Amino acid sequence: MNLAMILDMVADGMADRVLVGGRETGLTGTDLRTRVLAGADHLASRGARRLVYLGPNGPAFPVALFAAAYAGVPFLPVNYRLGAGQLADVMGRQESPLVVTDAPERVPGAETIGVEEFLTLPEADGASPAATAAGTVDPESVAVLLMTSGTTAAPKSAVLRHGNLTSYLFGSVEFGSVPDSDATLVSVPPYHIAAVANALSNLYSGRRIVYLDRFAPGEWLDTVERQQVTHAMVVPTMLARIVTELRARGTCGPGCLKSVSYGGAKIAPEVIESALKLFPGTGFVNAYGLTETASSIAVLGPDDHRAAAASPDPAVRARLGSVGRALPSVEIEVHDDEGRACAPHIVGDIVVRGPQVSGEYLEAGSKVRPDGWFPTRDRGYLDADGYLFVRGRADDTIIRGGENIAPAEIEDVLDGHPAVLESVVAGVPDAEWGQRIAAFVIARPGAAVDAEALRTWVRERLRGSKTPQDVVFVEEFPATPTGKVLRRELVALVHGDDSVTA
Repeated sequence: MNLAMILDMVADGMADRVLVGGRETGLTGTDLRTRVLAGADHLASRGARRLVYLGPNGPAFPVALFAAAYAGVPFLPVNYRLGAGQLADVMGRQESPLVVTDAPERVPGAETIGVEEFLTLPEADGASPAATAAGTVDPESVAVLLMTSGTTAAPKSAVLRHGNLTSYLFGSVEFGSVPDSDATLVSVPPYHIAAVANALSNLYSGRRIVYLDRFAPGEWLDTVERQQVTHAMVVPTMLARIVTELRARGTCGPGCLKSVSYGGAKIAPEVIESALKLFPGTGFVNAYGLTETASSIAVLGPDDHRAAAASPDPAVRARLGSVGRALPSVEIEVHDDEGRACAPHIVGDIVVRGPQVSGEYLEAGSKVRPDGWFPTRDRGYLDADGYLFVRGRADDTIIRGGENIAPAEIEDVLDGHPAVLESVVAGVPDAEWGQRIAAFVIARPGAAVDAEALRTWVRERLRGSKTPQDVVFVEEFPATPTGKVLRRELVALVHGDDSVTA
């Protein structure tokens, strides 16, 4: 099975249903396939070996995604806000690319790069060659390339094959399973795995996709109301801003919203607890996955959220800080340094295996082990009931005087201080100890606290070697557009060298 065959199923089964855009003016299943085939034929006529999408959120994104699939070439969405040097580096790696957008005026240097508009291609005369070629695309061929976030190292091109993405679909979504009144609001960046997964899973289920180009909490809430959105996916920073907006308005979230999924980064406990109160009729889903796993591999569902928030049992309540349990289509384990499965509540390396897992990079080949396990490079543990708790990246481990220290342990203690809204802990190069501990703190509005008080708070709850030497108060954390904190930029505040990797 390949992605072109997926769109054939959607277009044949939901020909007249509006699937992308506004209910009155959007693209039906038939419209979508017509535009996709025109794009695929254009790709073939240009002899392109790769389709690069360099634009904002919008209907051109799914058109380009599926056009590449029909043409049998990899699809690479790229951040159009990259600097000239970064963009030149990315483009220099591509083989015979065709670069497309639907908003050339938004792409700096579009004329130099040769960006083409993609939604305005004329419909092909006669039978489309791409239509007859869809079934011949090898499921093991590359469907999508995505640049990793590069929060701790140089970005790499993660490889997702048709088989990885269709396995994710079949393991998590039922074809044509939603009513035609359903609509989802997509505001995550188009160059993130969540954007690819949203396009595939919502079209496959029959849910209309509404794109929000630029996220702003007020516009997000207004669009939900105006388009009667029933489902949405956000990153934690977006959810925090939505909560703040609702508090400012003195109102609850829109009643039409059935489900909100979030993920991609750590979320402050106060944010999700507040969101549950402000959206009393909405089900929340915490989705955990990686680019290399073709999206989600574990989810904490709506019932788990409500049960955890209401439970007096500390073990159950703690699950609100978990990412849930593994999807039926994958296996997740936590391994020690010898590659053995850890007992419940023992922190180790999170590994995953299953047909949706790629674990492959264009520049570095496959990182899947011979036994099928892919090391996520995340650290965490499973509780006795299989709930997964992510404790941070293995790369983030602080090595102080030969002792390995997990930042998440210190962050949990700091976040428990009544004056702390959120914290991030990182290792800073140190001539004597190798690394010293730095804590970066966002204080609660109106709260008064100083660095020594926080050091005392940590020292009383953890041993002295885990007490931060540096405490830096900040207004916000530098982050990627998907909400991942850029620790190296925080380290630069203390160390003064933005080339340092935390």
